[in-house]
Amino acid sequence: MDMYRYKILIIDDDRLLQQSLDDILSEKFEVSIVGTGEAALKHLKTYPIDLALLDIKLPGIDGIETLRLIRQMELEVVVIMMTAYEDVKSVVTAMKMGALDYLVKPLDIEELEVIIEKALENLRLRRELEELRAQMTKEYDIDDIISESAGMKMALKMVNIVKDSYDTTVLLEGETGSGKEVLAKMIHYGSERMGKPLVSINCGAISKDLVESELFGYEEGTFTGGLKDGKKGKCELADGGTLFLDEISELPLSAQVKLLRFLEDKEFYKVGGTEKKKVDVRIIAATNQSLSECIKAKTFREDLYYRLNVAKIIIPPLRERREDIMPLVHLFLKKFNEKFGKKFQGVSPEAEKMFLLYRWEGNVRELKNTLERIALMENDKQIMPGHLWFLQSMMNTAILLPGQNKLTDEGISLSEINKSLIQQALQKSGGNKTRAAKLLGISRSSLLYRLKNAAE
Repeated sequence: MDMYRYKILIIDDDRLLQQSLDDILSEKFEVSIVGTGEAALKHLKTYPIDLALLDIKLPGIDGIETLRLIRQMELEVVVIMMTAYEDVKSVVTAMKMGALDYLVKPLDIEELEVIIEKALENLRLRRELEELRAQMTKEYDIDDIISESAGMKMALKMVNIVKDSYDTTVLLEGETGSGKEVLAKMIHYGSERMGKPLVSINCGAISKDLVESELFGYEEGTFTGGLKDGKKGKCELADGGTLFLDEISELPLSAQVKLLRFLEDKEFYKVGGTEKKKVDVRIIAATNQSLSECIKAKTFREDLYYRLNVAKIIIPPLRERREDIMPLVHLFLKKFNEKFGKKFQGVSPEAEKMFLLYRWEGNVRELKNTLERIALMENDKQIMPGHLWFLQSMMNTAILLPGQNKLTDEGISLSEINKSLIQQALQKSGGNKTRAAKLLGISRSSLLYRLKNAAE
């Protein structure tokens, strides 16, 4: 049972009204009373208040000025104005400044109770929404978004704009692993729809014969072996919320026609059905291909593209936002330290060069998987080049040591540099492979792998 007692502050200089309101409200709520706007502001700085009953006419600063100063304090307090007569101009001003409602004196007790209950229910729902948003942010790794680079800052700026729109269609364009789904979740869980479903469908992962029934559902008896009572499609399941169409470029042309019709008025027929259904959904589409190129190749409808391309957000690949790489490395390292109970404190300069040189074709997803692998498999205080041996084999780049291997106008042979460095390490270690590997900052197994490749 919720035992929380809401806290109400009465701001009025009429002692008789103060006592009456205290008698009426104190059974249900914790009540505080002050007689001036100045006293109210002082009280609010010290004590948390859920709702304030604020008289417009006060000695000293009036109720309108008091309300303005309360809003400047950025407190989560609901304000209901009270006035001895219907001063329309003052009431309108107060409502524009954020007052939720108003009461006219002499107060009607039933009206007072109804307005207070409604206001506190509104506050409760708002707090639940904020708590849910915080949970979703944590659950879906939305805090993993790093935006040191100009490209990512622009993408997040667009996200913050479109999430405040109730039903604007969004098109996310970016390579696989760049974070399209995370941005889709940011838009959904940052919008008014966050308490409703976020339904995803990968357009490239279902048979072209089943796309229509997956999107719109089917009636009973439509398919042999289908569900007895039919099936709801993704569009219907997302009613009130958001439909995320991932890999939209893979949608068959036949289904693109029906999706276009649906986007026009959010109405559809189930497969095998005769009853038109209408839903309230927001569409977020994502693609790892240029839809403009798909249109040229005649695999994507131009009219559908224009319907989807209302708010387009381009997510740059990780290799084009190098400023984000090391902040992401440290973020994931902290996360996986906690997950696996490890004590990595940072990254060696040589390993940092490798992180920055590698192309990260799999983008943020590949980087995250790399950090998870290191944290799981290794026990060290720093990430060393040897921990990245599985990347080194794909990099076609040398193990760069400080002050060595400057690129000349004639070019450079990376394989020869690798061989040279390995030979030097073996000479310094007297042929001891374990010591040689340590000198190079790689594992012994990685050194043996390189020696074998060099001999072939």
